[in-house]
Amino acid sequence: MAKPAPDISQSTREERLHYVKQRFRCIANCETCGNCAILRGADAEDAYADYIEGRKSFVEVSMALRGA
Repeated sequence: MAKPAPDISQSTREERLHYVKQRFRCIANCETCGNCAILRGADAEDAYADYIEGRKSFVEVSMALRGA
């Protein structure tokens, strides 16, 4: 199970960037991974830029990517 994303009010930009890079790293097995589908073909750093920069929570960005 994935670790929870660092809260934007209690983490640094570097910690959030590290989390995104680790959470969405390519494992070269698209059939079991699904990260590319979640990111809709975007690079994780681009898709989660608002989270990395502390403008939106990880959940807010994730929900926007899912269209919710």
